[in-house]
Amino acid sequence: MTWNRAQGERGAGTAAARGAGAARDGRFVEVACDESGSDGENLTGGNTDVFAHAGVRLPMDTAAECLREIRDRIRSPAEEYKANHLLREKHRAVLEWLLDASGPIHGRSHVHLTEKAYFVVDRAVGLLLGDDDSDDAVTLFRAGPGTFGAERWREFLAVSNRLLRVRGSEGDPPVDAFFRTVDGLWRAHPGTEAADVLRRLAAARPRADAYRARVEDTPDLIPLLNPLPPAVVRTAAYWSAGGATVNLVHDRQNLLTPERIAWIEESARREGIALGGLRLVESRLDARVQIADFLAGIARKIASDELGGRGDATLTALLRPYVGAESVWGDPDSWSRLGPAAENAVRAVDINTGV
Repeated sequence: MTWNRAQGERGAGTAAARGAGAARDGRFVEVACDESGSDGENLTGGNTDVFAHAGVRLPMDTAAECLREIRDRIRSPAEEYKANHLLREKHRAVLEWLLDASGPIHGRSHVHLTEKAYFVVDRAVGLLLGDDDSDDAVTLFRAGPGTFGAERWREFLAVSNRLLRVRGSEGDPPVDAFFRTVDGLWRAHPGTEAADVLRRLAAARPRADAYRARVEDTPDLIPLLNPLPPAVVRTAAYWSAGGATVNLVHDRQNLLTPERIAWIEESARREGIALGGLRLVESRLDARVQIADFLAGIARKIASDELGGRGDATLTALLRPYVGAESVWGDPDSWSRLGPAAENAVRAVDINTGV
């Protein structure tokens, strides 16, 4: 696993190794992308607990035919179909057809999942402790709720989110609020694994002060807490792993400014990922992006249900072949069912991406 703390960027070493020889065979592939569950930097108080980024490699005519088939099967008068149409119980058969191994997108699609609460913990620990191969984020995330209690754990997640977010932090100075909470928690539960991690976080205030100063001085800083840019990089890594250069076509997003697209392309280059470029389009004008929108929304809902103990075993099993092994996921039970293989459960926690 590679991690450049000074730049605030992490990438999977395996992806870098795979991508080192990418594009040498001269092939190019184009992949259409979209996301679901974006709450910007508000990862602990938003509307969703999972972020999903989907990439679909389909010819335009095949994607258009898939859309027509979905419309014929659902027969809704809506002008634009969304994932919610397929997630309705009365359209369950259409959803299963789309995800099935014999369906139109199987083997041609990929989903990168992010468990938002774990993402916040991972970023906070990474910023403050700076240990390349540390399991501290995993330890804290898994032990924290049981050690501190649900209410105090939610408080820790909230102050961590405030510390890291670039915009919209109000009330007490975020650094003060974070370290006041951390200090109180570790002192109240000495000798526990979770408190040991927090004790070391409490000693890292200079790093937090430096980060907040950087935020103030650089208002256009790439948001550390937004999962979209690293998800795009991981999508490019997946599709270029076979040796081809990947060109991404993405639904328009306010976050994907020219400067941030340049950051994504540069990050991919440093990892040895053969990303040829990233182009933004209107989803209604590209059938492939609409299919990616379906898949991202479906994946987010299925993964969120699994995370919350409401999982549908049939749908989870259908989604599993699409889920990327480098997804950012901290909950071991749900990942054992969502992950592409049981042996990847720990790997998905340990190999995470960052901005």
